Amino acid sequence: MQDIESMEAMTTDNYNPPTIRANDILKINVASFDMEAAMPFNLMQPARNISELGRTNNREIQGYIVNNDGTIEFPVLGTLEVAGKTRQELVTFLKKEIGAYLKDPIINIEIINYKITVLGEVNRPGTFTISNERITLLEALGMAGDLNIYGKRNNILLLREDNGQRIYHKIDITQSDFIQSPFYYLKQNDVIYVQPNSAQVGAAAYNRNATVYISIASVLISIAVLITR
Repeated sequence: MQDIESMEAMTTDNYNPPTIRANDILKINVASFDMEAAMPFNLMQPARNISELGRTNNREIQGYIVNNDGTIEFPVLGTLEVAGKTRQELVTFLKKEIGAYLKDPIINIEIINYKITVLGEVNRPGTFTISNERITLLEALGMAGDLNIYGKRNNILLLREDNGQRIYHKIDITQSDFIQSPFYYLKQNDVIYVQPNSAQVGAAAYNRNATVYISIASVLISIAVLITR
């Protein structure tokens, strides 16, 4: 962001919440003041009293896998279409549906397999599970330990699957206008590839064993000279 000082203050936020997709795994917890009445709506039974709340994290986490047709099988309610909805839209939908059975339901939803992958010239490449679905490109690079000195900062490749189509976009983080790009905020399963700069490409093309060969040749020449004297 070398031109950041010349940019006007940005007051707009171009964040669009990700929508639920096929093969997402949803953790859906339904709670109420009447804990017993809420139990039939949960795969993982909620705490029945305050003393159990602290032990909830130790329980086995189960989730609803979104089918290829965008549906899940939900207790009591049956087959529900969830693909295409944001997490908050699904919360609102479930509150209305469960409200017919349960007074003032409290719904908490999390996409538990929400992940992004960072590859290439970074210090810690890998796949990262995200607990908060609002994550930026810069935060993802930070999780991967930032670019190393060989990373090409003006040509970072982002791969994304959107509505069944695989798309890619090249991002120049030396220019601050990428903050307003629709690719600044990441979506589940995005892949970021930091390309090597020309110096690293040249080093890769260089035979790293060349120095060994030169040393061996020097030794052989020295021996040959000693023998012929």
